[in-house]
Order: sequence, then structure tokens, then C-alpha cells
Amino acid sequence: MADLKTWNVEDEAFWESGGKSVANRNLWISIPCLLAGFGVWMQWGVLTVQMLNLGFPFEQSELFTLTAIAGLTGATLRIPSSFFIRLCGGRNTIAFTTALLILPAIGAGIALQDKNTPLWVFQLLALLSGFGGGNFASSMSNINFFFPKRMQGYALGMNAGLGNFGVTTMQIVVPLVMTASIFGALGGDSMILQSTSGTLIGKIPAGSETWIQNSGFIWLLTLVPLSILAWFGMNNISTAEVTPKQPGALASFGVMSGMLLIGFVTAILGLWLLLPEKANGSGFGVPKEIVLLLVITATVYLLKLIPGQIRTNLQRQYKIFGNRHTWVMSVIYTMTFGSFIGFSAAFPLAIKVIFGYSHVIGVDGVMTHDTVNANGPSALMYAWMGAFIGALIRPLGGWIADKVGGALVTQIITVVMVVSALGVAYYMKAAYASATPEEYFVPFFLLFLVLFAATGIGNGSTFRTISQVFNKEQAGPVLGWTSAVAAYGAFYIPKVFGEQITATTPEIALYGFATFYAVCLVINWWYYLRKNAEFHNP
Repeated sequence: MADLKTWNVEDEAFWESGGKSVANRNLWISIPCLLAGFGVWMQWGVLTVQMLNLGFPFEQSELFTLTAIAGLTGATLRIPSSFFIRLCGGRNTIAFTTALLILPAIGAGIALQDKNTPLWVFQLLALLSGFGGGNFASSMSNINFFFPKRMQGYALGMNAGLGNFGVTTMQIVVPLVMTASIFGALGGDSMILQSTSGTLIGKIPAGSETWIQNSGFIWLLTLVPLSILAWFGMNNISTAEVTPKQPGALASFGVMSGMLLIGFVTAILGLWLLLPEKANGSGFGVPKEIVLLLVITATVYLLKLIPGQIRTNLQRQYKIFGNRHTWVMSVIYTMTFGSFIGFSAAFPLAIKVIFGYSHVIGVDGVMTHDTVNANGPSALMYAWMGAFIGALIRPLGGWIADKVGGALVTQIITVVMVVSALGVAYYMKAAYASATPEEYFVPFFLLFLVLFAATGIGNGSTFRTISQVFNKEQAGPVLGWTSAVAAYGAFYIPKVFGEQITATTPEIALYGFATFYAVCLVINWWYYLRKNAEFHNP
């Protein structure tokens, strides 16, 4: 598609005479590309459960590191990705970053065929899966430029909400494709389940055949055609507000590769500082909060050192960091999207560990958590519902916010998040101290679904607030930046769950999240809802 030299969607005549159709075409190609990105990025939450069911020789804590690695890397790659559209153009960016997802998809298909594959190989593939997490920032920044302000809630809600369906799609499709030899001899041999598994349609008993490697290969059926579709169907907007100096395609690919490499380097360093020595880390045990601060700061600083036109362009976009509302919205969006993506990553394994085992007191008087619970629910049968509801309701959140105001909607859902998180904590604590934890599963599960729904609505409402607070030039980078910060929830929440499960106090994680939500309630009211706020919205 040709580059767009003129783009003024705030002009009603321009919008109706052709701008609307171009914008919608780019949106509806962007959505499935983003969906595939989320699927590849978040698949380790499901794969670790199945690896546990198949008897891969890794401890539960080691499997939790795979979701944490993918989460940290995907979030870090969002930082450079936030600036891709202005530097390289939308079409160049979406086509290239979608094609990069082929690497971890093929790699996972090969590595999962052998239980003897070492942990570091899976960690490398989880690292590469971060491409899918980074894609969100560039995708949202790109769509922001295509639609007028009055439609920002709808457009960004559709792109993000339906894109987030990649999590649900993955949680439904991946368990299903594992049940059959759909790739024949090319897909490798089956393995035998050692523990009960499942899909959305029911449990799969131990002793059944499964093809876990299909979870990687299946993405090739979408990634290849989507990369081609993005290249031939999308547009670069070559205007002063969007991409003022449009480089050629090869130059754009080189720029993006270099900036992504910086993100990988800082993520790897952070992971090395964080992970235990037995999980290929330093063993220093640096607190995760310090690691996150170091990774974010180092990534932003190193990107700023890139010479030439890239540095000049980045310095202009870095002006967002001088606006306090960039930081305020980063906190609020972390509450909504950070919770959604973090819970999506941790939910399957949390169900497996808390409800899939009986928690009984041994002969020595110490409670144990390794007795398989035959009556436990299948994590792969239920976990997809949370992400499904959160993604499905997200466009509704944007639409309601367009009507009544983003801050008001955010305030209401924050109250819901505080209450539901405390409820989940109560039932989680009861289940983890019971020999029959399945008795507490229904209220735990229903409250978690309410929590997911609230995060979905909040995702849409916060985008509405951003579109009202920032001008057109800054809104795109701010969307990318806030999504980058929030995406660290995909790392932080599984890590906290893993630590608290190890400490036999998983409910503490939810108490902590509820406290954070209460703080966000005050912040949102002070900056955007009180009568004399600078950006009263509504």
C-alpha cells in the first residue's frame, strides 16, 4: 500500500470521503496481528501446566520462571516498540514485528518434542516470545493515529480488546490442538499424560496421548499469511505528526532490530540478576522491584544513546516523560491492563497448584502440598474464561467511557477490583489449607471472573482518559509507554504468585494487589475526577 502523505481525520469531510475506510482497513488487519502476538507471548502459562502434566523434569518454581521471563521480556520490548511508528511507519512495523513471531513458534514446536530439552532452551524461547508482548505498544500507537479523537475509545478498545483475545484464543486452541496428530509425521511423536489434563470441553485422563509440540507449530498457520497481509494491506502515515521522515523498508527493519536488541540485552541482564542459580540466574536474589527499575531505566537510557536521526526523533518523543500525567496514567493503566495480563499468565498454573493438589498435614505435623487431588478441576478447562471475559468486555469499556467519561468508569471498576481481589484472597487461603480444595473452587473462580471483567472495562476507560489528556503527537507514545509499564504485570504477578505459593501463603499476593488498587482509586479521583482537577474527565 502507498504511504499516506495527507492525513487529517479531525476534518469531517476528509474522514467521510475516504479516511474512514482506510482507517478501518488498517484496524481490521492490525487486530489479528496483535491477537497472534498475544497468543505466542502468553502461551507459556498454558504450556507450563501441560509440561507438569507430562512429567517434564522441572520443579514448579522453575516452570513459573518461564512465564516470568516471557512477561519481563515482552514488557521491556514495549519500550522501544513505543517509538517504532514515528521512526519507521505503521505498515513497516506491523509486518516486520508479526513476522518475528515465527521464530519462537517454530522453536517451541521443536523443543517440546523432547522431555530432555534443557531448561535454558525453554527460557530462550520464552525470551523470544517477548516479541509478541512488545507488539502491543506499536500496534496501539499506530491505530491511535488513524482515528479522530471522538472515536479513540472505540478504536483503541477494539484493537486492544480483540487483540487481547489472543490470550483466550491461545488458552482454547492450544489445549485442543495438543489432542491430535494434526501435522502428521512433520509434527513429531506423541507423549503420554502422567496427570489429568483437559480442554474447554472436558478432562483428558492420565495415560492419554498428547502432542504438546503442536502448540508451537499451530501459530505458523496464521503468522505467515498475517505478515503478508500486513505488508500488502496496511499504510504508513508519512506526515509531520506521525512519521515525518519515512525510511525505506530495509532501513526500518534495521532500526527496529537494533532497538529490540537493546531491550533484549537489558531484559536478559535483569533476569540474570533475579533468577536463582539453579534456574540459570546469578543467584544474587536481587528484589524484583529493583530489577524492574533497573531494566526500565537502562532501556530508556540506552535507546537515547542511539546516534543520528533516531536520537533526534526519540528526544522529541521523550518529552512525554516531562509530563506528570504520563506517570499518573502509567500507574492507573498498570492497575487495569497489568492485572489483566498478569492474571492471564498466572491463572492456569495457580488453579493447577492450589486446586489440583490436596493440602494435608503429614505425620510430622507439617502441611504438604504435593498429593494429587483426583477431584481437582482441570486448569486448562477453566482458565481461558478469565481472559475471554476481560478481552470481550474491553471494547464495551471504551464505548461506555466515550459516553460518560473515562475517569468515572475507571473509578467504579477500581472499587469492584478491590472487593473482588479480597474475595479471591479469602477463598484462596481456605483452599490452600484444605484436603478438599475443590469445595472452594466455584466462589474463587467466579470472583476471579469478576476481577477479569473489571480489568477489561478499565482497559478501555483508561485509553479514553489518555486521549483527552494528551495532544495528538504525544498520545501515541504515551499509549505505548503506559502499555509497556503495565505489561510488567505479566512478569510481576506470576513471580509474586510463585513466591507466595512457595511460602504457602498465596492469599498474600491478592491482599497486596487489593492494596495497590485502593491507592489507584485515590490517584484517579485526585487527578481526573474531582471537580477542580486539571483534566476533569468527565
